[in-house]
Amino acid sequence: MIGYYILLGAIALVSWLVSSTLKKKFEKYSKVQLRNGMSGAEIAEKMLADHGITDVEVISTPGQLTDHYNPKNKTVNLSESVYNQRNAAAAAVAAHECGHAVQHAQAYEWLKMRSALVPVVSVTSGMSQWVVIGGLMLGAAAGLGIGYYVAVAGLVMMGFATLFSFITLPVEYDASNRALAWLKNKNMVSQQEYAGSEEALKWAARTYLVAAIGALASLVYWALQVFGGSRD
Repeated sequence: MIGYYILLGAIALVSWLVSSTLKKKFEKYSKVQLRNGMSGAEIAEKMLADHGITDVEVISTPGQLTDHYNPKNKTVNLSESVYNQRNAAAAAVAAHECGHAVQHAQAYEWLKMRSALVPVVSVTSGMSQWVVIGGLMLGAAAGLGIGYYVAVAGLVMMGFATLFSFITLPVEYDASNRALAWLKNKNMVSQQEYAGSEEALKWAARTYLVAAIGALASLVYWALQVFGGSRD
């Protein structure tokens, strides 16, 4: 267990560093005002219109960095600051979330796969580790009966969460690429504004990368506890 806590600590540290850098980048590029004077909401609405998407609503949601696209009710949810502000960071986030709406409209395969996993992961992710630990307590490491099968079931649950994390990566990177391409091709931002939007989205994507690596490391660690011990 000590090794697991060390692993958790290392991942938590890297996650904190990435999140801290992300916040600093957004603060920095929140000061770069858009020459076109458009708000995040207006940027989002124009990107949707330019892609012929008329059934998605852009709405404001409370909080900071709470921006997301909801495929169920087809809404681009922008945090209050992004929705109202007129800077490079707001433009980047608004366009990124609209990138997900474009993915949805075009039936992007990775998004469809992620959406299919949501119901499973929402149920299993919170309990998977405890199921594995319960199996180990019942003798899984020694390859004993029900404990082994309980632990394996927990690993399968954890595997779904890990798969979800890695499927999320192409979804997020593609949404950012779509956003940046649109901002550039439609001449929505200046060169300086584009550079700020690009860097902000790169750091946002790295948070998902760290999460995926953390999920994989956790899965490997617990798999070794279950299968490693059973070979002794």
